[in-house]
Amino acid sequence: MLPLPKLGVGLAFQAPLKSLIEQPDGDFDMVEVVPDILWTDLGPGHNPRYLDDHEHVDWLDRVGRTLPVIPHGIGMSIGSAMHFDEQHLQQLRRWHQRMHFPWHSDHLAFHIADHRNEAINVGITLPLPRDQATLDRLKPRIARVRQLVPAPFLLENNVYYFDIPHAEMDEARFLNGLSHQCGCGLLLDLHNVHTNAVNHGFDAVAFVDEIDLRQVGEIHVAGGMMLDGFYLDAHSGAVADPVWALLEHVLPRCPNVGAVVFELFGSWFELVGEQRVRADMRRLKQLWQQCQVPHPRPGPTTKKTLPVCGVELGVAP
Repeated sequence: MLPLPKLGVGLAFQAPLKSLIEQPDGDFDMVEVVPDILWTDLGPGHNPRYLDDHEHVDWLDRVGRTLPVIPHGIGMSIGSAMHFDEQHLQQLRRWHQRMHFPWHSDHLAFHIADHRNEAINVGITLPLPRDQATLDRLKPRIARVRQLVPAPFLLENNVYYFDIPHAEMDEARFLNGLSHQCGCGLLLDLHNVHTNAVNHGFDAVAFVDEIDLRQVGEIHVAGGMMLDGFYLDAHSGAVADPVWALLEHVLPRCPNVGAVVFELFGSWFELVGEQRVRADMRRLKQLWQQCQVPHPRPGPTTKKTLPVCGVELGVAP
């Protein structure tokens, strides 16, 4: 994957965060938005099918004069067995013509299932079978996305509360196959990794070490909570401590990443508080800046250094 523009640290848009986004005060560099929440989909057969929320879209236009705005969709359902919605892509194309975003993303999942020749929205992103047949189904769909929306396209590793048994590939191999074969980059959601590691009992660091991190174009971080024995990807708090540790491990190993984005559901913003959100954003920005510092080539009288987010680890020349 080609390097993406180095936008820096971003905050995911939710309506209760509007006042914070209007006054970034240098704490973050860009805004990410789920475009699907800013339009009403009347369904196939309607013309026009999509009705934009003009109040918020116009507000985003104003935000975009000072901060880049990147779409992160939830509506593509790119992994559905039979369903692939061309009109959804045309709507994204119209958004790109208006906003000229440098990349966009969606989820490596499906939520539209086919039942008795009808498309049913099951209301949650579901995991895909990890096999070559799935990758073969994704290839032409990703090619069509890239054809209609002329910007790099990323897919996000999914959170899953149940796994599909007897998978042909483990998740890391599947993600590598996706990025190598299908022409898209990866949006590496570290909170999803942490959630899956807690619920399914694997080592999150070992997992990310198996991924080709050159293919990562964006990183997500968030917080969650335990409920009835499960850890939930609830976006319900400040960045979780294990996610900080994962980010510190992963970020310096992602040479082509364009942004790190913090996700917080708006319903939790008042509880978390603006002060804590800003503190996490400043910590993210400090980490980002440390990882962008170029390190000089070792000379005959200097020690070699390995960049680990600004901390130099001496290595004998």
